[in-house]
Amino acid sequence: LLLNRVMSRAQAESVIKNIIREIAQECASKGQAVSETLVAFMVKAVVLDPANNFNVDRTLTKDDVQKLIKICVDRVLDSRSPSLDTIKMQVYFDMNYTTRQDFLDEHRRVLDARMQPVIREITDCRARTRDELESLYRKIVSAILLRSGLGSPTDIAVVREATAALQSVFPQAELGTFMSLTKKDKERQLNELTLIVTGIRLFNKDCGKGGEGVDDLPAILNEAIPATTRNIEAALEDIGQVAATYTAIIERIHSGALKEGPPLQLIKDSLINSRQNQQFLNILLDDVIGCAAHIELLQSQLRARLEQLQMTVQSKTAVPTAQVYPQFINLAHIWTGFQDEMVLLSVLSNIMNSLEPFTRNHRDMFTEEVIAPLVEQEEVKTDEQRMKDSAAPEHKIDPDSFTEFQWLFPESTKNFDKLPLQYKGFCGWYLVKYDRFLMPANPEIGVLLYNDKYYAFSSKEAAYEFAADPVNFVFMVAEAAKKSPELIQLCELHQQFASIAPYSHKGKMIEKPVTKCDAGSQTDTHILEQNLAKDYEWNEWELRRKAIKLANLRTKLTKSQQTNLSNLRRDNISQVYLPKDQVTQTRKEGHASVPKPQTYLYGLRGTMAEQTSVQKVDLTLDILVDTRTKSGVELK
Repeated sequence: LLLNRVMSRAQAESVIKNIIREIAQECASKGQAVSETLVAFMVKAVVLDPANNFNVDRTLTKDDVQKLIKICVDRVLDSRSPSLDTIKMQVYFDMNYTTRQDFLDEHRRVLDARMQPVIREITDCRARTRDELESLYRKIVSAILLRSGLGSPTDIAVVREATAALQSVFPQAELGTFMSLTKKDKERQLNELTLIVTGIRLFNKDCGKGGEGVDDLPAILNEAIPATTRNIEAALEDIGQVAATYTAIIERIHSGALKEGPPLQLIKDSLINSRQNQQFLNILLDDVIGCAAHIELLQSQLRARLEQLQMTVQSKTAVPTAQVYPQFINLAHIWTGFQDEMVLLSVLSNIMNSLEPFTRNHRDMFTEEVIAPLVEQEEVKTDEQRMKDSAAPEHKIDPDSFTEFQWLFPESTKNFDKLPLQYKGFCGWYLVKYDRFLMPANPEIGVLLYNDKYYAFSSKEAAYEFAADPVNFVFMVAEAAKKSPELIQLCELHQQFASIAPYSHKGKMIEKPVTKCDAGSQTDTHILEQNLAKDYEWNEWELRRKAIKLANLRTKLTKSQQTNLSNLRRDNISQVYLPKDQVTQTRKEGHASVPKPQTYLYGLRGTMAEQTSVQKVDLTLDILVDTRTKSGVELK
């Protein structure tokens, strides 16, 4: 069963790829080059649209495939469709925009990839002669210039300044030591030399003694940030006015005030296009504001570091490297931050300029000459004016009207402005009541909490009608998005269409697989802390090398001592001479003999007397003393 499922899924992917490839080839044959991503999105849109009558419960036939291909090709080749422009805009933004950190990581990855041939040429060099060593030194200078981005390696003045800075920290005589290092150590040393030389050149530029070829990035960014902000705000104001005009025209058509005019759905598609462009521009504006905050922080760090370096040096002829090298490295990192902001700002500006062509079609169709008779001097309300008009107390929602639901208000809800509103802040009631009409909601009048989701509305009446049957309205919004699939991304309806996958199982149009996901939970008292030691080194000899470098033993003296308390707390060893066996001897040997003591007990056998009496008789012989020899003589 598992094997069959794997095979069927593989067959489905093959069918999808063949359909996408055939659509792309047919469009190319008609002079329109399209990406496979756009074609895949269009296939999904065609399948979702109920007007195309693709039955999801029956097996796909050959005629269905041909019909699908034809509809997709016709939609892709429709050069006057605002709906197609919106889809193209969404595909372009998804493929080119990402988070700030991902932008910078990709930039560094590309930069490292470009530097690899230069670094490899240095690390793999086996120089022997003097000319080869000089050539290697010049390559190191060029690599430092390319990696730092401070000047061109072809500028003689820049090369001369960089060479002088490098010689102050890495003389050419040390190339022999550099050649003996491993490849990894060579790359590490090159990176460290790049940072130090960059810091030296930046410090010299601040002192007015160098800085050849070094652009004043803080000043450039101080001019570029306001200019980019003004451009985005001008584009936002322009597209906002266009959206407000389309909204006013649609309102007049629905109210019956406008009897004749362009197709209603065409205006609605143009409004969707304008709202999508407005969303993307707001995202870019937030990123530019974030860049401005980062630049302000970097400028304060740059000033503080340069002042600290000035205090450290203070016109000294020699300064310990342990004091200035870390400061030079930190200065280089700060400057790298400025370079990152330049790259990020350039990317954001390019994306903003690339979004404008996707709005050109409906602008060309609805020129001022076409719009003027449709509006008839009627005031066109902007989004801000609509919010202001509906913010009056009498327009606020009464929570007692629907007590079974929870209503949130700004005065009683913490972080009210950060609530994740459904449909990206548009009114769901308008999307259903007026068939895909995008009307901005006003959260100030009240927000409905339903199934852990937050719904905002444009009016009190819309909120009451939605709350009367929320299940049906949520379903109808999804049905409306099937007719205009660009609403899926614009209103963030991905969750409702997550199970849709055209041609995913033996030719069937849609399969609803079992939803699986990895989930985890964690209590507040067991938050995982990141204790990653970035300077961790497993090599014992590398640790010894760092310890010796930190100890700076050239100016140190080793001493040791012990106290009475510290004695015997460690193993002590001492050596002594072992004791010798010694013997003494007198001049004459002598001996003496004494009689053996003898006694006799009388009366042990008893007598005729009434009382037994025992007497002890001493039978030991007496000793006669010879006064001439003073020795005892036994008496015979």
